Amino acid sequence: VITSKRKLAQLVNEGKVSGWDDPRMPTIVGLRRRGYTPESLQLFAERIGVTKSDSWIDYSTLEGCLRETLENTAHRGMAVLDPVKLVLTNWAEVFGSDGYVEECTLPALPHDDSAAPRHFKIGNAVWIEREDFAEVPPKGYKRLFPGNVVRLKGGYVVECTGCAKDAQGQITEVHAKVIPGTKSGTPGADSVKAKAAITWVGVADGVRAEVRLYERLFKDEHPDAGGKDFLQALNPESLHIVDAIVEPSLAQAAPDQKFQFERHGYFVADRADHAPGKPVFNRAVGLKDSWGK
Repeated sequence: VITSKRKLAQLVNEGKVSGWDDPRMPTIVGLRRRGYTPESLQLFAERIGVTKSDSWIDYSTLEGCLRETLENTAHRGMAVLDPVKLVLTNWAEVFGSDGYVEECTLPALPHDDSAAPRHFKIGNAVWIEREDFAEVPPKGYKRLFPGNVVRLKGGYVVECTGCAKDAQGQITEVHAKVIPGTKSGTPGADSVKAKAAITWVGVADGVRAEVRLYERLFKDEHPDAGGKDFLQALNPESLHIVDAIVEPSLAQAAPDQKFQFERHGYFVADRADHAPGKPVFNRAVGLKDSWGK
């Protein structure tokens, strides 16, 4: 990244970023809006030490410090970033009505029993990630495909039966049957062995949210070294905005509150745009370093 104030000002003045507090900027206000905490910056400073000579510090060092500080403090939650509907076709047969919903719970902090658990609902339809279904699964695939059994995390075990498509062949719904007596936390939860557990959000209580997936601002590790034009190194994929669906606990977040979206990474409720009824989350950092992969 670059730290020259003149060059950062050029990014702002030419509209390459949204402002000095753009979450991709290496400014204090930008880092704060991205979700970086004082503790993570202090840990970073301790790790890199002090030197009088010029040096390059791998950006993953900074990201690793944030992961460490959020691991035991960021409440968990489920969010579906690329949603497709999973319909439980035998729900009414098992529970007596398609309108019946059941409450599910999961820990907010897995290693802290004092934290109040999250509550959310499961009904005859839930949202899942589109990548969690494969009509023809590749080798080693353990999620939803016809005939396979998986657990909806915190909910029931289900058996996939197929899918529905539109005229263009796009999958519009995934179909499955709920297996009675397998709800997480009940005596029969382990009666059916599932090969995988997938995240989901209930149609009954899921909330639409704007999720901003930030990547590194530059695609070059040394964007202005050796007299290079740093503007040519800007990453055109540094921001991707998706229309996601989040569980109710996330929709109730306060601005600047940090979370771990299970499987997706650490996110923060945007301090400028997040509001009641209009949740907006920024990705702070992924669960692991994927730069260059």
